[in-house]
Amino acid sequence: MRMAGRSLPEYLKVREGVPMLTACATPDLIVEITLQPVRRYGVDAAIFFSDIVVPLKAIGVDLDIKPGVGPVIADPIRDAAGIEALRPLEPGDMPYVTEAIEALTGELGATPLIGFTGAPFTLGAYLIEGGPSRNHDRTKAMMYGDPKLWHALMDRLSTIVLEHLRIQVRAGASAVQLFDSWVGAVAPDDYREFVLPHTRRIFDGLADLDVPRIHFGVGTGELLSLFGEAGADVVGVDWRVPLDEAARRVGPGKALQGNLDPALLLAPWEVVERKAREVLRRGEAAEGHVFNLGHGVLPSTDPDQLKRLTDLVHEA
Repeated sequence: MRMAGRSLPEYLKVREGVPMLTACATPDLIVEITLQPVRRYGVDAAIFFSDIVVPLKAIGVDLDIKPGVGPVIADPIRDAAGIEALRPLEPGDMPYVTEAIEALTGELGATPLIGFTGAPFTLGAYLIEGGPSRNHDRTKAMMYGDPKLWHALMDRLSTIVLEHLRIQVRAGASAVQLFDSWVGAVAPDDYREFVLPHTRRIFDGLADLDVPRIHFGVGTGELLSLFGEAGADVVGVDWRVPLDEAARRVGPGKALQGNLDPALLLAPWEVVERKAREVLRRGEAAEGHVFNLGHGVLPSTDPDQLKRLTDLVHEA
């Protein structure tokens, strides 16, 4: 899962005094932070260090990531003029991404690098709300109240997201992950109408690159069958649905990723081990299983717990 290193003292040291968006646009920092969990834990892949709003910043959206709050948008998008201002992403907009990935693939050798981006619904929710939202009131108001405007925004964002992923693959990423943090707020029928066509377009637009495509969301247990239809090769599952049930919902032809609750890592090791073995056992129901957490590492996690977990999974 992304942000694998944020509980590490070495991560805190290199990030000290460096704003998040500055770190995400500094190749040397991107490389160092991406490599830290690989060095410490010996995990089987690296996750590109970035943030979902990086492509929006790259095309000129006035935004900032405020500590303890998250992304904050200076001028929220509420009309067609705001959508028109979202220009397409071009490779020259983020040379730091290409430079960092080229450096990383050299450093990583045989260890794969997973590229990363945010999905249109979650990016759209930030743009419409102006920041994080508990209920996504304005987002749903546009989705239900002005479907034409909504689809125009999703279409514009899908173009940006797809290019962001293609930039990463062209630079050397071995796989890509589409991360939809907020789409669990949407009911299945609404997902099918308002979100699925755009998600499918992104995954279809990557098919010619022949890299594994991962699709992850939070609180998306009721959407797993639709995630199975969206076109990814791997469906990420948070901790709310056991993997054997998730495999049934997603359907054949997909691998699963997940799904240990990140908060479990704050419990005694015996509890972590028991729960991790249960995840592995239930994951046998899937056609493939990438063992992972069900969401990002909590900053208060003891790095030694993560090392023991990685070793346990490798031994198993």
